[in-house]
Amino acid sequence: MRCPYCQNPETKVTDKRESGGAIRRRRECLNDRCGKRFTTYEKIDSVERFVIKKDGRREPFNRDKVFLGVMKACEKRNISHDKIEKIIKDLEENIQNKKEIETKKIGEFVMKNLKKIDKVAYIRFASVYRDFEDVDDFKDLMKEVRE
Repeated sequence: MRCPYCQNPETKVTDKRESGGAIRRRRECLNDRCGKRFTTYEKIDSVERFVIKKDGRREPFNRDKVFLGVMKACEKRNISHDKIEKIIKDLEENIQNKKEIETKKIGEFVMKNLKKIDKVAYIRFASVYRDFEDVDDFKDLMKEVRE
């Protein structure tokens, strides 16, 4: 495992725990000039899940893609990384037994959870997910949020 700070290939595990279906490892860089600590998660993905896109294409479910979309929506908002991680974890648990899921269902799940946490992040995510065309689309969504 490479250190994310200095790219040194030598690290040691200082702590290992099971954490919600994954193995959490605290690591320490063995580079004398760095010595920083970081956390990694090891997860077993037993079922190959596919996402059905709007145009009917199927592609493998990519957790990172969803995570990055949520991160972008939450950018410069006071939302902890743990809350974002919880949304993604809950999504994965929700689709765990499904081999295929529509992007529509993924987007709706994420929006429902973002709406509970932060209205601005919800609107940002919805604007991309729903493919807003103009300002009226934003107005309609904001009216919905206020009600």
